[in-house]
Amino acid sequence: MRSKYDSLVGRRGKKRALVAIGHKILIAAYFILKDKVAYKELGPEYLQDLRKDKQISKHIRLLKEMGVDVEIKDKVA
Repeated sequence: MRSKYDSLVGRRGKKRALVAIGHKILIAAYFILKDKVAYKELGPEYLQDLRKDKQISKHIRLLKEMGVDVEIKDKVA
């Protein structure tokens, strides 16, 4: 939740970010109680990885629209 708050503060301001996080907590609590499952924190890297994947997809799509052939190779660590 902290990483989501940090990402919202810059765009929406502190008060709106707090309301949005409160909303996320209420929604999570509802589904936890409804489905009787434990809360699972996704971690701070989750949003970062999601944004990175979306950015990559967007840039690949834009390159293809401009007529550039794109080949993706996975990075090996």
